[in-house]
Amino acid sequence: MRLTQFFLPTVKEDPTEAVVASHKLMIRSGMIRQVTAGVYSYLPLGKIVFDKVEKILREEMNAIGGNEFYLPALAPNELWAQSGRLDEYGDLIFRIKNREMVLCPTHEEIFTSIAKPNLISYKDLPQMWYQIQNKFRNEERPRAGLLRGRQFTMKDAYSFDATWEGLDESYDKQEQAYRNIFTRSGLKFFSVKAHSGAMGGSESVEFMVEAAAGEDYVAVNDDGSYAANVEVAVSVAEVTPRKDTNLAYEKFHTPNIKSIDELADFLKIDDKSRLAKSRVFVIAGEDKKDEYLLVLVRGDDEVNEAKLQTLFGGGIRPAHPEELPAISGADAGSIGPIGFKNKSVKVIADLRLQDADELVSGANENDYHIKNIDLKRDVPGIEYKDIRVVKEGEGSIDGKGNLRLVKAIEVGHIFKLGTKYAEAMGAKYLDENGKENVIIMGSYGIGVERIAASYIEQNHDENGIVWEGELAPFDVSLICVNTNKDDVVNTCEELYKELQSQGLDVLYDDRMDVRPGFKFADADLVGLPVHVIVGEKNLKDGKIEIKLRRSGDRMLVGKGEVISKVKELLKK
Repeated sequence: MRLTQFFLPTVKEDPTEAVVASHKLMIRSGMIRQVTAGVYSYLPLGKIVFDKVEKILREEMNAIGGNEFYLPALAPNELWAQSGRLDEYGDLIFRIKNREMVLCPTHEEIFTSIAKPNLISYKDLPQMWYQIQNKFRNEERPRAGLLRGRQFTMKDAYSFDATWEGLDESYDKQEQAYRNIFTRSGLKFFSVKAHSGAMGGSESVEFMVEAAAGEDYVAVNDDGSYAANVEVAVSVAEVTPRKDTNLAYEKFHTPNIKSIDELADFLKIDDKSRLAKSRVFVIAGEDKKDEYLLVLVRGDDEVNEAKLQTLFGGGIRPAHPEELPAISGADAGSIGPIGFKNKSVKVIADLRLQDADELVSGANENDYHIKNIDLKRDVPGIEYKDIRVVKEGEGSIDGKGNLRLVKAIEVGHIFKLGTKYAEAMGAKYLDENGKENVIIMGSYGIGVERIAASYIEQNHDENGIVWEGELAPFDVSLICVNTNKDDVVNTCEELYKELQSQGLDVLYDDRMDVRPGFKFADADLVGLPVHVIVGEKNLKDGKIEIKLRRSGDRMLVGKGEVISKVKELLKK
C-alpha cells in the first residue's frame, strides 16, 4: 500500500484524553478516533489489525468444530427477562426507549432461543457455535481507550452438550483454542480461576495479560503454579488467636468514630486484628421480602463482595447508608454483631476470625462500640467462610511461596454455564431412552480490540508500537528518503513490486512533501517489524539500509540481497 493512497493521520503528541499506552498509541498511529466517550471509529490501519485478530479467531474456532453465526445486536426484552438477566444487568445494558428491546452485551439468550427448537435429540448434540459481532455495554465511566468501551467487538462461542462429561470436553477444547489464539497473537498471558459474576455457572477461567493498564488484580505465587483473580483468590494467612480470657463484653463511648482507622487511633493501638469490621448486605428474597446479612472481617482485611455473590447469589448487595438505621439500629461505623436491631439477621465472619475473642466492634448504637466480644460465646448461629480479599505477601494455598498482586488485563473468559440458561428458557432434548433432559451449556468470550490493545501494552517503546508476528498490519515499511532523485525513486518502485511479489505486505512511504525525519518518526510510531530505507548516499555505494524496529539494529545490504534478507529477518 502506497502511503500517498493510504489514510494514516498520525499525531506527534499524546492526546490529552488518553492515559494508557495503548490508547495513546492507537490514536497517534492513526488506528482509531474517538466519536464520544467509549465509542471509537476504526481507521484503515486499525481495521487491518482487528481483521488479523478475527482471522486467528476464526481459524482456531473452526479447528475445533465451530459453526460461525451472525446474530442481531438487538434483542427483545422478553428474551432477557426469561433468563433473569434483564434485571441482573441493570443500567449496564442499553435499553431502546421507543421499543421493548435491548442492545446485547452478550448473546446467550439468542443462541439458546435458536437451540431450543432445533437441538431436540441427543443425536443433535454436541454443538459448538460462535460469532464475531459488536457488543454494547453502558459503562458508566468508559476509560483506557479500547480496553473498556461502550461498543466493542467480541468473539463469543457457546457449546451445547448432552452430558456434563461432554461439557468438560467442549470446555477443554475451547481452553486450548484460547491458548493457541493468545500465543499466535504474540501475548504473554496466563490463566486464572475467576468469578462467574452475572454470567453464572459452576466454573470459569480468565485469560490475563500482565500490564500496567490492567483493571484487574491477580494473585500469583512465586513460581506461577497458582494464579487467581483477587475476586476468588485464597491464601494462607494467620488467624486471630483465641485467648480464652472469658471477659464480659462492655459497651463504651466512641464519639464521632466512623472507621476502623479512627477506632484504632481512639484505642491507641496499631494492631487491627481484634477490631471486627462490620458490613451489612441485603439479599433479595423471591417473595420480595429482603433478608439481611451481617458480615465480619478483621480490621486489617477487606470484604470480598465477589465471594459473597458466590455464596449467596447475584441478588446480594451492600445496604445503602440510609437503610442501615432501620436494619441495624445505627449508621455505618457503629454496627456490630451484638444488639443488632433486626433479629433475623444472618451473621457470617471470615475464617481469620473463627471463634475469636476479645474483639471490638460496633454496638449498633451511634457513637458506641463494644469490647471483649467473644464470637463463640456471644454470637449464636454465626458461620465462618472465606469472604476476604487476599493480600500481597500472604502464603500461597499450594504451599509454593508467597502471593504477589499484579495488575492485568482480561483478554478472554470461559464459563461452564451448566443448565442456567437452557433451564430458564426451556431448551431440552430427548436422550436415547426417550427421557427429556436440559441441555448443558458453556460460554466462551474474547474481546477483539482487547487483544490488539493488550499487545500494544506489552510491545511498545518511547517511539511507538513494536509490531511482530501475525498481528502486524504490514510486514515492511519501505521508506523513500530522497523523492527528488530519480534513481532513489526507481529503486523504491522496484523493491515495492518485488517485495509484494514475494507475498509480503508493504507500506510504502512515497510521500513527496514530507521530510525524511518525519518519515522515520512515522515508521517508528506505526512500528512495522522491518524498515527498508532507500537513500541517495547509500545507493551510490550499491547499498540499502535495513532496520529492525524492536532492537533498532541497522545493517547495509546490497540491492540484490534486500528481498532475501527481509524474508530472513521476518522469520526470526
